[in-house]
Order: sequence, then C-alpha cells, then structure tokens
Amino acid sequence: MQRVLGRLIDWLRAPEDDSLRRAFTVWLRRVLLPARLPGVEIPEVHDLVEMHTMLAERVVEWTQRWKEEGLQQGLQQGLQQGLQQGLQQGQVQEARAMVLEAVAAHFGEAPHDIAATVQRVEDRETLHALLRQVITCPTLEAFRAVLCTQA
Repeated sequence: MQRVLGRLIDWLRAPEDDSLRRAFTVWLRRVLLPARLPGVEIPEVHDLVEMHTMLAERVVEWTQRWKEEGLQQGLQQGLQQGLQQGLQQGQVQEARAMVLEAVAAHFGEAPHDIAATVQRVEDRETLHALLRQVITCPTLEAFRAVLCTQA
C-alpha cells in the first residue's frame, strides 16, 4: 500500500492534479482504509503526502495491536477449550466411577480385569450403556461379555 501510494504521489505531482490528489486522499480515508482496516481509527489527513506519512508511522502500531488482540483471542479460546475438555474428562471419570460402583453393588467387588477395562473407556455414552447393562445383566460373567463387546 505504501509503495503504491508513493508512486501515486510521484505520478500526481503537477499542480493541475491537485483535485485528483484530494479525491484520492478522501477515497483512501473514507473508503479503502476503513474497508481494509475495520475498527481502526483513521486520523484526518489533508493530502497524499500526509496519508503516506501517517501510514508509515501507524502501520507498526496497528500491527502490534493486532498481534496483541490475536494473542488475547487465542488465549481466551485455549482457556475455553481447556475448560470444556476438563469438564468432559470429569464427566467421563464420574461415569466410570458410577459403573464400577454399580458392579460392586450388584455383583460384589469389581474384579481387576473389569475395573481396568472400564477405566480405559473414554466415551461417556458407552459408559452410560455399560451402567444400564450392569443393572440388567444376571451375572458378572454376562456383564463381562457385554463389556468386552462394548469397550
């Protein structure tokens, strides 16, 4: 943008190009820059040379601000995703505990192989299905067979 603006200044040097320079200045300030730099306040400038100087000074400032905003947004998204994953992981842990408690209540203490298999299940829906199976299976061996097919 700066390079093009520099060439435009050189090209429109003649006094008879004064109105064209003003028109470009107004168009840049009111149309092009707001469309390309949404949310950025464009200072009042009166000619193309001022526009060129202003862009040279402000582009570093704007870039730094955008980087900081991007970093903030990235941090917020990361925290939100981490929170969601933590909640989901907590719900999975809770579902595992419920399945093992139901096994213990229905059949006595859960054997090591069943407890280890339940601990490896990562899907909450599968754990809920296993919880229903604990209640409906007549024997520990029947539940073990169901567990092997679902886990």
